[in-house]
Amino acid sequence: MEKFSRNQRIAAITKILVESPNKIINLNNFTEIFNAAKSTISEDIVIIRDILNKLKLGNIETISGASGGIKYACDVSEDDKNKLARELCFILKEKDRIIPGNFIYMTDIMYNPVMVHKAAAVLSLSFNKLSIDYVVTVETKGIPLAYEVAKMLGVQLIIVRRDSRVTEGPTVSINYLSGSGKRIQNMSLSRRSMKRGSKCIFIDDFMKAGGTALGIIDLLKEFDSEVLGIGVLVDNVENKRKLVNNYISIIKFNGISDDGSAILIPSEN
Repeated sequence: MEKFSRNQRIAAITKILVESPNKIINLNNFTEIFNAAKSTISEDIVIIRDILNKLKLGNIETISGASGGIKYACDVSEDDKNKLARELCFILKEKDRIIPGNFIYMTDIMYNPVMVHKAAAVLSLSFNKLSIDYVVTVETKGIPLAYEVAKMLGVQLIIVRRDSRVTEGPTVSINYLSGSGKRIQNMSLSRRSMKRGSKCIFIDDFMKAGGTALGIIDLLKEFDSEVLGIGVLVDNVENKRKLVNNYISIIKFNGISDDGSAILIPSEN
């Protein structure tokens, strides 16, 4: 069987780990792939762990026990977090982004793979230590961000619909009160979408007063499930009284300035 050099093993092991975040991989898998002793693979992993930690590119955790192994979790340096927040503020402050109703046009950001990947990496850091089963979002703009967070946490994404669809099968629907407009809205989720008693986090692109997030919390109670955390890209701090607590955001929106541009600052958390 072909033998591989240390450089080749390190490159391949790193790729396997990064593509399977938060998944426990037994060392025997690597010994079979590379036809190498477990001690050799362990030495390779020490090298990978050191360089990832040094460059703040991720962490490798060792899981003990018969079904143990190693698992990778992404990481982002404080400099990169701050750089992303400043970049988002700079882009979203462009005057032509303000559309009627004092909304910010964000669609291009939410469908930009590079920006969404960076934002998801930052948000996922706050939930890495939680034992969750699903990432939940509401259609439509928040889907790319939620998908990337789910991928980095190694769990499934669940999309709550604004309206029930025949293709979803039997659904659970609830009415909820939007926090900003005080309007009655509807959301639904297929009964087959999640197991009862699940632990979830909610990810969205923008939070006004938290009405949607509260609706998600209430909807998941119908599945005997709970929301352990909430993460958003932009938090509208014009709404001082939020309907939910303990959420994180990357940047804050505080209205429109006299010159017609959005007032945006990086979030402290």
